Amino acid sequence: MIKDLKQSFFQVFAVTTVWITLLLSIFFNGQAIALTYLWNLIGIATIIALLFGVIYSGLWNYLTFKPITNILITSFLNIAGGLTAVWLFSAEMFTFIAPWIPGMLLLSLILHTIAFYLYATVDAKKKAAELNALVKNQPASRDGL
Repeated sequence: MIKDLKQSFFQVFAVTTVWITLLLSIFFNGQAIALTYLWNLIGIATIIALLFGVIYSGLWNYLTFKPITNILITSFLNIAGGLTAVWLFSAEMFTFIAPWIPGMLLLSLILHTIAFYLYATVDAKKKAAELNALVKNQPASRDGL
C-alpha cells in the first residue's frame, strides 16, 4: 500500500509540475518570475499530489470508511487544497474567488456524491463480472454445493 501511494504521489507531482510549467509558459511568456516563486509552484504540485495521489487513493482503495465520510473528507480537502493552491499561485486571484467559497463547497459535495455513486456502480459491475468468471471456471463440487 505504501509503495503504491508513494508511486502515485510522485506521478501526480511530476505531471502537475509539468502542467503548471506549461501553463506559465503559455500565459506568462516573457515575464520574469522570481526564483522564490518556484517554491510556490512546488507547493502547488505537492498539494495536488497529496490530494489526488495519496488521499483519494487511500480513501477509496485502502480505507474502509462509510461512503458519506469519504465524500465529506474528499469534498472538504479538495476545496481546501484547491484554494490553497490558488492562494500560492496568486493572492489577488484568491481574494477575487473568495466570495464563491460556499458555492464551491456545495458544488464539491454534489459532484463528489455523484462521482461516488457512479464509481460504486461501475466497480460493483466489474467485481460481479470477475466473480462470475471465477464461478464459471471452478469445477463442479461432488456434493452439489
